[in-house]
Amino acid sequence: MPYLNTTAEIRSQIPRFTQASTLWIDTEVADFTTKNPRLSLIQILNNPQDMTGDDVYILDVLDQSSLITDFIEQIMLNSAIEKVFHNANYDLKLLGGKKAKNVTCTLNMAKSIPFHILPLPNYQLKTLANFLCNFHGIDKKEQGSDWGIRPLTDDQLEYAYFDCIYLAQVYLKLLNLQSDITKDPTQEDLSTLSQAYIAVEQKRKLINSEFDYLQDRLKKAMDIQNVSETDYCKMSSSQRKSIKVEFAELMRVVASEGINLNFPITLTEKLRKELGGNLELLDVDIETTQVVRLSAKDQEE
Repeated sequence: MPYLNTTAEIRSQIPRFTQASTLWIDTEVADFTTKNPRLSLIQILNNPQDMTGDDVYILDVLDQSSLITDFIEQIMLNSAIEKVFHNANYDLKLLGGKKAKNVTCTLNMAKSIPFHILPLPNYQLKTLANFLCNFHGIDKKEQGSDWGIRPLTDDQLEYAYFDCIYLAQVYLKLLNLQSDITKDPTQEDLSTLSQAYIAVEQKRKLINSEFDYLQDRLKKAMDIQNVSETDYCKMSSSQRKSIKVEFAELMRVVASEGINLNFPITLTEKLRKELGGNLELLDVDIETTQVVRLSAKDQEE
């Protein structure tokens, strides 16, 4: 379980990670609730079979901007290396942002799995590790600890090591699930598939109806009781401003001021009717798109 906390150690180790095809990465952030979070640790695993933490490297980069830059340039911007995170958007804020290449997010992978296959209340790493990998009793109390202190406690280091192990195992399980649900369209059982679709569609309509009903009740109740927040919900409001003008008035200003206002306008069915035969006087571009809809058939037909 190498814990590297000197500039020389970290700088010499980063190039060795470039030899890996896949890296499982996690981070710990100091002052994460403030406007100025600081990257504290970068944890890296390059052996998904490791279940002990022996192959997990912890790079202590707190207030070491040059080391963070080295890691971003050599690892995060390297398209040849797949970087696996859970909730990657969070980690990427301090590790290259949109410039990062070949990033895989297990949170997004989990969300792509149908609910009947992955029936979970949430997609937290702890929940996925429990359900998919039978990792029980995962203690996340150190997640919110002070990662800006030095030295770090033994509990903090142990927590940092094992998150990468959970991440790698969850990733492998999700890969298997994705391959199981990826079907060849030419081999699909259309009868079974369509029955499943209609059953889910009917449930969706009921759920949407119930959702709208409860949302309307809750909004009205919170508004009348002058409550903006409960233990479970927060209600906010904002004003939307729409600026409208008569088309003839717009054209008058454009013509009188010499404004170059040239852009395509979609002619709705109403506008086409208003134009009538004058439509033929216009130089129009016609785009045709294919719209495919599924609908339930009357089973008594």
